[in-house]
Amino acid sequence: MSTDRNQTAAPPPTAPEAALVSRLQIDDSDSTGDVIDALFLGRFTLGEQPFSRSHTVDRVRKGSTLLPSGAHVLREAKDDNSGSVLAEGDGWTVRVSRWQRGAEVTVTAVTDELAEAQLKQAVEGAEDEPEPQEDQVSMGFWYHSPMRGPRRTSRTISAGPWSDVRQNYTARVATAMDDLMKVTPEDISGRLLLLHGPPGTGKTSALRTLARSWSDWCQVDCVLDPEHLFNNIGYLMDIAIGADDSDPETGRWRLLLLEDCDELIRGEAKYAAGQALSRLLNLTDGLLGQGRNVLVGVTTNEDLERLHPAVVRPGRCLSRIEVGSLSREEAVSWLGTDEGIGRDGATLAELYALKKGRPTAHVPGQERAGAGLYL
Repeated sequence: MSTDRNQTAAPPPTAPEAALVSRLQIDDSDSTGDVIDALFLGRFTLGEQPFSRSHTVDRVRKGSTLLPSGAHVLREAKDDNSGSVLAEGDGWTVRVSRWQRGAEVTVTAVTDELAEAQLKQAVEGAEDEPEPQEDQVSMGFWYHSPMRGPRRTSRTISAGPWSDVRQNYTARVATAMDDLMKVTPEDISGRLLLLHGPPGTGKTSALRTLARSWSDWCQVDCVLDPEHLFNNIGYLMDIAIGADDSDPETGRWRLLLLEDCDELIRGEAKYAAGQALSRLLNLTDGLLGQGRNVLVGVTTNEDLERLHPAVVRPGRCLSRIEVGSLSREEAVSWLGTDEGIGRDGATLAELYALKKGRPTAHVPGQERAGAGLYL
């Protein structure tokens, strides 16, 4: 067997950390927190602690250090509104970055199991429950980060009681909403909630009120990028089956809100959106949704006749409500005057604009004024 003496063997691969410049430049533009960030990355960069785990705490409980037991503090930096702590233990390092009520805890360690165990110990019991307020409700917001994958944040939003909001809708819609606001887990038959109608008629306002009415048994989460959700199977699985707030054992449900999903559920959606529609339907009454206490709420500006028949078929929808403009009589009663109200009535957005003294002349073929506030 002959060997080409001119052929040289490929050099062994270089470790990633060997390609880094092992020099840190610091000047007066850097803060003490920046130094802590740089020091924290050292062991991970060099491969001494190659495993990392992170967790964000939206509301840190008073008195919580967010440090695992036995942590030895190496550096600490504080200012009026934020702070950072660098600490270590046997085989692990932790950085705690805090701001106002929130914080992010990141642990690096020699093994993945050790990183996970120390992070769990650091954040266990650290989340503080928001103080209950009658006119506010906690709502989650999902989005997909290109760098960090699926992320969920929690915010407190204002939501009035249904008795105060009911006047914003036509008698037909208000009656349908009366039944929806009183739904309990025992009443659930379909898994899809569909609100459709022109822009500015109050669909989003109704959903905020629904979140308050259902707060005892259902967590409401809004998906900020629904077009990405059903085209990314990993994102969908994380929300539907992965770490979430729904718990079959306790019976607590979760309502996923998908706003303005016209392209997803209109009649030609199967052709235009590929597998997205199929995955939505699978989440509501297919195998994907089995064993999960998950409801899906969809808002759209499309007419009912233009929606895909699979979406509106009997048995799939828990509720299907068309939200329209108030009649002229209802609009005059709401506003207290007929000034600015046409013979066809007005949308909720137009009424609020008139109440604030702004003109709302509607040009056919254009979106009504102020629709963005009360979709």
